[in-house]
Amino acid sequence: MGLKDLIHKSGVGLSTAVRRERVRRVAVVLFFFALLVFLLSVELFPHNMKLGAGQPSPRTIKAPHAVTFEDKAKTEEARRQESARVQRQYDFDPQVTVAVQDEVAEVLSALRAIQADETLERAEKVEQIKENLPFALAADVVGTLADGSPANLEILGRELGAMIERIMQREDGIRAEHLPEAKRQLQDDIRDSGFTRPHEMLARGLVDELLRPNSFYNAVLTEQLQRAAMDQVPPVQVSVKKEEKIIGEGEIVTAEHLAKLQAVGLLQQPLPFKSVIGVALMILLLLGGVLFYIYRQHREIYRNIHYLYLIGIILVTVFLLGKILIAVNVAQWPEFGTLMGYGVPVAAAGMLIAILIDFRLAVVVVAVMAVLLGMMTGNDLRFALVGLVGGVAGVFSVSKLSQRTDLVRAGLFVAVANTAAVFSVGLITNESWGLLLTSSLVLGVGNGLLSSILANGALPFLESTFRITSTVKLLELANPAQPLLRKLLLEAPGTYHHSIIVGNLAEAAADAVGGDSVTVRVGAYYHDVGKIRRPYFFIENQMGAENPHDKIAPGLSTLILTSHVKDGVEMAREQKLPEKIVDIIEQHHGTSIINFFYHKALEQDEKNVVKADDFRYEGPKPQSREAAIVMLADAVEAGVRSLSNPTEGKIEGLVRKIVKDKLDDGQLEECDLNFKDLNRISSAFVRVLTGIFHRRIEYPDAKDVERRKARNERSGKQFTG
Repeated sequence: MGLKDLIHKSGVGLSTAVRRERVRRVAVVLFFFALLVFLLSVELFPHNMKLGAGQPSPRTIKAPHAVTFEDKAKTEEARRQESARVQRQYDFDPQVTVAVQDEVAEVLSALRAIQADETLERAEKVEQIKENLPFALAADVVGTLADGSPANLEILGRELGAMIERIMQREDGIRAEHLPEAKRQLQDDIRDSGFTRPHEMLARGLVDELLRPNSFYNAVLTEQLQRAAMDQVPPVQVSVKKEEKIIGEGEIVTAEHLAKLQAVGLLQQPLPFKSVIGVALMILLLLGGVLFYIYRQHREIYRNIHYLYLIGIILVTVFLLGKILIAVNVAQWPEFGTLMGYGVPVAAAGMLIAILIDFRLAVVVVAVMAVLLGMMTGNDLRFALVGLVGGVAGVFSVSKLSQRTDLVRAGLFVAVANTAAVFSVGLITNESWGLLLTSSLVLGVGNGLLSSILANGALPFLESTFRITSTVKLLELANPAQPLLRKLLLEAPGTYHHSIIVGNLAEAAADAVGGDSVTVRVGAYYHDVGKIRRPYFFIENQMGAENPHDKIAPGLSTLILTSHVKDGVEMAREQKLPEKIVDIIEQHHGTSIINFFYHKALEQDEKNVVKADDFRYEGPKPQSREAAIVMLADAVEAGVRSLSNPTEGKIEGLVRKIVKDKLDDGQLEECDLNFKDLNRISSAFVRVLTGIFHRRIEYPDAKDVERRKARNERSGKQFTG
């Protein structure tokens, strides 16, 4: 296989792994998304009744509290009745009357013209009359009309036109539904007018054929008036008193019963499908926002899928507890039971995420959880506000933890913040003083204590499950009472003192470059624990005693010295120290060379067989900036301790030389420190070491004081004498 094929195969494998990681990340997000939608949408612990109209009630139900509500069914019925009282609106069109009169006049004019045409035979007149009539007449009537006088038809036209105008121009005109009645009335008028039979039949036919409505229904205007009338109807308010019987056992449930049960919160309602979709979309938007923030601001968290699992588990657990709390039914005080949402421990989630992952991320997650809490409690802004205040208070209360028991103090801080928030919201919503004070103290303080208990109890489990070393855990490891540190103090006191100074140096350097100062300090405390097994082979523990290295070969001395790294790793793992501390122990010398024994071996080498690699530590080189800082602090402390007269100039020169030597030796090439960082680290080292090795005044002892006093007295006597 050629190099090109190997590179191609490696690239394919890498892209497959990246794709698989993306799929896993999406699967995790979708899994917790589905769980949150389920928790926020479904009533897990229904305590309400499920009744339907027409069913008998299984028991007598009384109102747990007083309520005044709008009876929507009665309101709708009242509005429907008011709408029905609005008359239908019509538009009168006078042009229709003119059109009907014109059409009648046109027919009669044509008939008069036929009657007056002397060139036509009678039979021809009959045929033309039939053709001009829009309806059929009896043959004898048509014949009579053919023989009639145009003057008579003109009189008929005037009188018929007047009749049509009179009936069509009345106040309401002629509506479609009234057209048959109008035709009958007009037919009666024609009958009573004294027309001859042919003229009466002609007039009747014209009316029946040409008369039509001239008043038309205006649906838009009618609907507007109906809507205006409905808007004038106030909502029908129904009041239910506390302990008032809503329905008795065995009574048939009606719509009125259902309305009252729903108003007092005792009726289980099916969740609308649209609401579920809305909840899902909102959760999707919020989770998407959190993921985008993590991707942009915390790329290392985004890449570590275990952090996503951790965040999801914390969110789901808190909301599950919240669901249980909200479902609590306080029978003796129903009003208090409606405020159980104040007890949802959002602060516990904020504290855990702040301790285990990141403070800024914890604030973002708390804000999202506050919105979700408001949705879970029926879109109630009160609970969202209190959840936000308590959650943010929880995040900031753990910003300076020094030990695990400080979580109790954090819980008290959250309790105070929650109590103030609940009290403020209660004032805004005008709660009664009794309910206001009770909910503030019980739910506010209870939330803080519950958050503290949850965070304290869950922290060790989450640390071990997800292999996360929290600041609390590191601070506990820094306690001198820890077994390894105590053993180091008793069996290798010089090394212990050296480690404390290295810890101070490393912490200052980490602060200077934005590193994890707690990790480097704890790592520095433990970096040389391997020296416990052979403490007197290390010069800081010899206390002026004979140096055992003077009697053994340089190679063996090197083997003994380098073995303290391996021994330290073994001891750290036996004590189950966090992996990041084990890494610092393993990497704090990198592959550095032990120059003293290497040069000593060169002096004794007569066959030219000494190799520099035989006098190096096994490594690996520091993989993180924290391990590199401990390496530099370790080397600098040992170097400065060897100075006979450590002035500030000498200290700075030696510090920068040691850092440069480590850089030139390639010990820093696998960590992410740059030249600017190294300069800041060197300055931090110089500042701390100058404070440690400053010049001190030599104070005289008591005998010196007495001798000087006697000498001064003798000098005084000689002068006076």
